[in-house]
Amino acid sequence: MNRYEALRRDRPDWFRDGGPGGIEILTDPGSVRAARRLVSKASRPAARGPLSALWGRLRATLRPVPVGVLSAGRFLWHLRDPVRFPDGRLGLYDRVLPPPEASPGVVVLPLLGPAGPGTRVVLIEHYRHATRDRHWEVVRGFGEPGASTEENATRELREEIGAVPTSVTDLGELHPDTGLLGHRVRLCAARMDEVGALEEGEAIGRAITVPVAEAEEMVADGRITDGFTVAVLYRARLSGVFDPKSEEQQVT
Repeated sequence: MNRYEALRRDRPDWFRDGGPGGIEILTDPGSVRAARRLVSKASRPAARGPLSALWGRLRATLRPVPVGVLSAGRFLWHLRDPVRFPDGRLGLYDRVLPPPEASPGVVVLPLLGPAGPGTRVVLIEHYRHATRDRHWEVVRGFGEPGASTEENATRELREEIGAVPTSVTDLGELHPDTGLLGHRVRLCAARMDEVGALEEGEAIGRAITVPVAEAEEMVADGRITDGFTVAVLYRARLSGVFDPKSEEQQVT
């Protein structure tokens, strides 16, 4: 718990009071122990007899479910908080956050050519370990400590598709999964003149360029299922990055 307590001190915004109707993070040692024991008891298999039941109770007392910082890597921290839910129940709640010093990650919509009917979207076919499948995506990546949105976007474009942006437009903030992730990312669109070498070490198989209308059709028909890619295309449309009149000409 030492690292967890240090994190509470250094990043109080990660532990702020949720207010009425929110989920309270417990600090009282007795309440923390009670929450851990309750979860340990609920997670153990059904007892097969008196001795098994006794061992289960002892184990819940002596070896309760761990809480605090469960893992801390370069890109992700896994926290398990002891909490009190709005209905008064005690329990544990997992969440995943970026390292405390990290800047927000970036999701970059790569656009080839100037604004107008000739604009094309660059999509990469990315194999993802989590789904064990390939997905059509835009460029994205974690934020580096102290880096701006433009700096993070420029780095990711260079690393993933060997491109240098001629301009980067910030499209605002996104929380990718408010139920589990504490991350926030910046969405942006970047214009470039060409695509270079792909980052094969990150399992990027190929890149294609398509008209904006076709990229949106790929969302509609399910060829694009990546949430970040759907979000940045939608935000770009709402923000006026695409010229509606030019898009009508492309569709017709």
